[in-house]
Amino acid sequence: MSDRYEHIRERLVVIEEELRDLAYERLTVVARSPESDEAVAAAKQEKRLLQARRAIAKAIGALAPTAGDE
Repeated sequence: MSDRYEHIRERLVVIEEELRDLAYERLTVVARSPESDEAVAAAKQEKRLLQARRAIAKAIGALAPTAGDE
């Protein structure tokens, strides 16, 4: 795989980590006061962040070098 693809893959890894951190922050809000309006909103945000993180993780996997790559 080319260096250009590897560079994109590395950037996606950083983005995936950022999304994971944001989702964790949202979960801590939910854990503090699960019934509050803020927690309900945070739970919805966490689900969206998780969905985005999974999509990024899939893209990372798609760009991973394979045995046939030169």
